[in-house]
Order: sequence, then structure tokens, then C-alpha cells
Amino acid sequence: MLNKITRNAFILLAFGFAFSTSDLSAQSSNDEPSTGGSSNKTGKTRTYKEARVLMSSTAKQVQKVVEALERQKIVKAPDPLNKGQFIEKEEDDPDFIEARRLLTELLNRQDELKSYDRSVMWNYWGYIYFSDEDYDNAMRSYERLLNEPEATISLRTASLLTLAQLNLVKENWDKGIALILQWMDEVENVTAQSHSLLGQAYYQKKDYVRSRKSIEEAIRIAEEVENYRPKEQWYVLLAACLYELKEAKVVSDQYALEQQVLIYEILVNYYPKKLYFIQLGGTYAQMEREQDYMLVLKAAFDKDLLDKESEYLALAQLLLLYKNPYWAAQVLVSGQKKKIVIKNEKTGEEETFPVVKDTEKNLKLLADSWRMAQEINKAIPVLERAAKMSQDGDLYVLLGNLYLFEDRMEDSIRAIEMGLKKPKVKSRSQAQLVLGQAHFELENFEEAKKQFRAAARDEDKRIKTTANSWIKYAENESIRVKNLALRREFIEKSNAKAQSKNS
Repeated sequence: MLNKITRNAFILLAFGFAFSTSDLSAQSSNDEPSTGGSSNKTGKTRTYKEARVLMSSTAKQVQKVVEALERQKIVKAPDPLNKGQFIEKEEDDPDFIEARRLLTELLNRQDELKSYDRSVMWNYWGYIYFSDEDYDNAMRSYERLLNEPEATISLRTASLLTLAQLNLVKENWDKGIALILQWMDEVENVTAQSHSLLGQAYYQKKDYVRSRKSIEEAIRIAEEVENYRPKEQWYVLLAACLYELKEAKVVSDQYALEQQVLIYEILVNYYPKKLYFIQLGGTYAQMEREQDYMLVLKAAFDKDLLDKESEYLALAQLLLLYKNPYWAAQVLVSGQKKKIVIKNEKTGEEETFPVVKDTEKNLKLLADSWRMAQEINKAIPVLERAAKMSQDGDLYVLLGNLYLFEDRMEDSIRAIEMGLKKPKVKSRSQAQLVLGQAHFELENFEEAKKQFRAAARDEDKRIKTTANSWIKYAENESIRVKNLALRREFIEKSNAKAQSKNS
């Protein structure tokens, strides 16, 4: 029961300090908790017993303290099985006032108590002060416990570690480190958690070499000895150490990046958060492993973790680079459909916006993706919207080319003419070539030749040659079409005369 109270208290503490204390535990049970280990190591000047017995009067008082701290109350709570109904359940309701009164009585006659009895008393005072967030007095209580010569092994080792953690919470890094090392020296089984605490403390002291070593040992013990998955924050701290060591030129850039990739790959598998996908992808990018960067972003996209325009655009561009235009288009469309809520700083009201906005640049990228995926019918309406936003005429010219490809000649002519009206066109003569071809397909040969002649004035020899070839082709085709028309007319007249004679 008290262990549950302790855990809840330290969970709250973990959110109140920059240094993580989520695994800190204050000792408060009347039956001393075992932490394993012994103080009977070579070189020790004092021997501590594994167990002792309280004086009868002290034991009775301590029992009352435990009862006060274990007090519960009955409360009504919603019945999870029957909606709208309530059930009665027990809830922790520790009586700290009574516990303090009882401990004060022990404190007032501490000179009459045996050393072991005082150690138990100081243990409860440490817990009480800790529960009140009076960490200075909690630390003093545990220090007094450690000074008692008859403190048992379990009380002593547990108090050492608790005191170490409290010092770390108070940012007394050196003392916290010294106490953890002392604790490690006095127990038989050093835990992964203790190494992680040591690593965090060294990191705060900017001793990144020792911090990295401690965290790596914590991970090893967790996996090989204690058989559980290492904690998320350990990997994060290890990656941070490598970054700092790289910045300090202790390790090479390449080595640090290779090690960070291994860490982020583990984080992505064990703790698949967006942050780790982005960090892994960014590390791949720094190593010029762009295809791996693409695959990581794609995995994050599939998990619906992406929520920034830059992330969608980066993925789409990488997919285009590696010849996946259809998926690039799908990513962009998904970004257009996904909405985010942004608070207006002036009005304070929340507004909804698409992640990928309909800008000229974004629409052009989407149109290119559909076009490269041979989805021309999907590319055309997107490019129409982009062309209307553009200040130059190039998008209209590109649109004209797509219409030409789809045999929509009148639409092609309309689009290119709109493009040529713009003040800036990248290749006006190239646009005139396409415009001439559209007129040619509609058998507007005179207009076609007019456009081809305009294009032939370009200084580019390739365009000039192509335009002159089209001019000759248009002249020949014009003559052929006229001859066909004359022949058709002659045949129609002949048929009409023949029918007239027969009638």
C-alpha cells in the first residue's frame, strides 16, 4: 500500500523537475524492504546486519504509523460494466497528520531509542517530508538514518539510493554521483536503473564520456541480466551524448552518425513516435542515404505521423527522385486533405487549414507527379489552377502541351495563347512551335505556318531547324488537303451528273 503511495508521489515529482525521478522511491514500510546486497565487503570498517528487531514500544508506535499511512476511505465510482450506475471502492486516504504526531512522539524520546529504532523512525520521517515535497528535510532524515550504526542492510542501501536521487533532483550532481557510486559498492546486484541515473547525472555535469558509458551499461544490464526492454529515455540520452561528443571532436562525425542511426532505429521499432522517425530520417540525410531517408518518411506517413507541409513536400520530392511519381501524388493529395488547427494570434480564434496548402509551387509539384505517373487527366485540372496563380506563362505553355498530348487542340491553343500573353515566358519560340502544331492538327495551316515562322526567328539552331521543317510540312500538307478537297468535290459533281442522267 505504501509502495503504491510512494510511486504516485514520485510520478508527480517526475513532472516537476527537469531531472527525471520517475523511478525514485522513498522507504516507508515497517518491514524493511530488501534491495539485495550486503555491506560486508572487503575494506568496510562497519558491519551491517540483514535484520534486527524493534523495541516493543517502538514497534507498537511504528505499527500505528503504518496504519495511519495505509488508511483508506470508501468512495463511489462509475461502474465500468453498468453505464449510469456506481460502485463503492476503496481509495487511499493516508492520515499524514496522525503519522506526524506519532513520529513526533518517537522523536521526542529518540535518546531512549536503540540505534536501529531511530533508523526506522528516520526512514518514516524521510517519507513524510518527501510526501510534503520538503526535500531538504527528507534528505536530512535519510542522512541521519545512514549515520545510525545499527541500520540494517536493506534500510541503508535503499536510503543511500533515495538520498542520491534526491540530491540529483536538487541538482547536487557531485554528491548524487558519489552516493550512487557508494550504493553500487555496497550492494551485490547493481541495477540498470542505477546506471541510468548515474548517466543522467554525468550528462548534467557535461561529462559525456562517462554518461555514455553508464547508459550503455544500463542498456546492457536491462537486456542481458534483468530481461526487460531498456527505457526510451536511455536511448535518447545515449544519442544526445554522441551528439555532444561529436561536437567536442571526441568522436568523428561519421562514427557518431553511424551510432545514432542504430539508436534511432531501435527507438523507431520500440517507441514509434514521430520525433524518432524524423531524427532517423535526418541522420540518414546527413549520411547521404537519401533512399533510406525516403523509406523512413514513408513509414511515418503510413502511420499518419506527418503533420507539417515541409515533411509532406520532402517525402514527395524524394519519391519523385526515386521514380515513384504515383506515390508522390498520393502523398501530396493526402496532405491537402489532412487538416490542422491553428490559433489566430490576433483574434484568438482557432482556424482550420490543410497541411499542404494550394500554392502555385505545391500545385505544380502535384501536377508534375500526376504527369510523370501518366495520369494526365488528373494532372490537367491541377495545372490549370497553378497556371492561374502564376505570374509568368510557362505553366500555361506546359498545360497546352498536355492538352496537345490528349488531342484537345482547341484547349491547347487557348492555354498557350494565354501563356504567350504573359510578360515572361521561358521559351517563347518553343511555345509558338506547340501552338503551331495545335493549329496544324486542326488544319489551320496558315495560322500554323505563321506560328512556325515566328519560332524560326529564334537563334537556337535546333528550334530554327524544327520550325522550318514544320513550315515545309505544313505547306505540303496544305497542298495535299486542298487537292483532296478538289478531288472530293470533282467526285461529288460527277456522281450528281450521273444520277441526273439516270433519272
